[in-house]
Amino acid sequence: MAAGLHHVTLVTGQAQANVDFYAGFLGLRLVKRTGGFEDATQLHLFYGDAAGSPGSLVTFLVWEDGAPGRVGLGQFTELALAIPSASIGFWLTRAMSHGVKVAGPSRLFGQPVLRLTDPDGATVRLAGTDDLAAAAPLGDGPVPAEHAIRRLAGATLLTDQLRMSEAFFADHLSYRETAREDGLVRLTSPAGDSLDLRDASGFWPGASGPGTIDHLAFRTADAAGLQAALRRLEDEGREVSPIKDRRYFTSLYWREPGGALCERATDGPGMTVDETPAGLGEGLFVPPGTGEAVKLQLPDIALPGEPRERRADLAFVHRLKRMDGGDGSTIVLLHGTGGNETDLMPLAHVAAPNANLLGFRGRSTEAGSLRWFRRFDTGAFDTADIAREAEAFAATLQEALAFYGLDAERTMLLGYSNGANFAAATMMLQPGLVRNAVLMRPVQVLDSPPAADLAGAQVLALTGSTDPYLAEAAGLIRQLRERGAVVDLRELTAGHASGDADIAAIRAWHAAWYGA
Repeated sequence: MAAGLHHVTLVTGQAQANVDFYAGFLGLRLVKRTGGFEDATQLHLFYGDAAGSPGSLVTFLVWEDGAPGRVGLGQFTELALAIPSASIGFWLTRAMSHGVKVAGPSRLFGQPVLRLTDPDGATVRLAGTDDLAAAAPLGDGPVPAEHAIRRLAGATLLTDQLRMSEAFFADHLSYRETAREDGLVRLTSPAGDSLDLRDASGFWPGASGPGTIDHLAFRTADAAGLQAALRRLEDEGREVSPIKDRRYFTSLYWREPGGALCERATDGPGMTVDETPAGLGEGLFVPPGTGEAVKLQLPDIALPGEPRERRADLAFVHRLKRMDGGDGSTIVLLHGTGGNETDLMPLAHVAAPNANLLGFRGRSTEAGSLRWFRRFDTGAFDTADIAREAEAFAATLQEALAFYGLDAERTMLLGYSNGANFAAATMMLQPGLVRNAVLMRPVQVLDSPPAADLAGAQVLALTGSTDPYLAEAAGLIRQLRERGAVVDLRELTAGHASGDADIAAIRAWHAAWYGA
């Protein structure tokens, strides 16, 4: 019967820094990279042993440049990894020489421990353990085998329902109390990993995000065991998810009495269903039915020692997808309200497969949705904010083109909705920045833009015949033409949403200006 941890899933906001720390510094093996099964545009990284075995896996949901989470009540924290007890000195020296924040050594339940801080601020506890003779190293990278991490050791739960949480893990998952120390209750599974429960009553609640543990997953042998677990949770009146196919395992989710998210995951079919054991972690996979284009929205990563693209530290969050052997043109992507820097990449790539794609993220928010500038109400825009953001964006784009070696003369803007409005405003407020632009579903947001010289600028404006904002585009088209821009206005049989007609129009327009 399967027992103990299957995997621990954390959240990171820095995919490349995460790989550098967990594969490069800690020496774990990257065994799988996929698009998320809940959100295919979210990269999911898996680290583990040579076969990606249940019980060895540490996984990360990548919320690239996401707001940091907050460790607190109703949350697991402090990922624990087992190392040989004699290796504490090696890891202390390694942390100090690599500039990794480290605390300790200290002792916890009789074990020597070091606490490291990963790039997102999550605590990784290296627990010195004496019974590791049969445990193979979790990686074959830069860490000598005799000092390598051997297995998952556990995590800590912050709960205000200590007795109920303890009883739940005992009754449902066979974790039994083995020790108490300094306000912690240690529960140990038959597999040897441990959960340390701390009564955190009165502590602030946790908030998911980079630097936190999202959930713990516990091993279940097979589908029959998963069904039995589901029935029991439902019989107890607990809220539980449907059974979900995660390709590499099947699982279900619920929250333990203290509020922390838990998962049951089957041992099979395992990480080798789509890669050989030797090739684990080399491919990038997306959920069935998602489409290959979604891969464009996932951040690129390089393993330690592999060539990588340097990333500029810019005022706007951005993502570059460089097309090797492409036509040398670059499409600068400006998302609509609620989007992000990758939203338009699939559309732009289909329209212009040989163009580099440089997506930016707006810095304003409205009701939690990203935008490019503030507004006071529907149709009432903060023109001072537009001007400030346009100036900042112009400087940022110039810096990005120079840093990445992109040809400014072969660069165009592509904006949708709020992004199209911002692109047009930026062309008038910062003339000469970019001469060509595609504006999908634009409207007028500047009442009295400056008398900019847009002579030579070429604009493709794509409106929708049933778009409720169609009439509001006329003023913008007039402003652009009055300032010398050549505007190709096309009314598509469409609403506000973009689609195949937009792609066809952009494809022809891009080919005319930058070559097929």
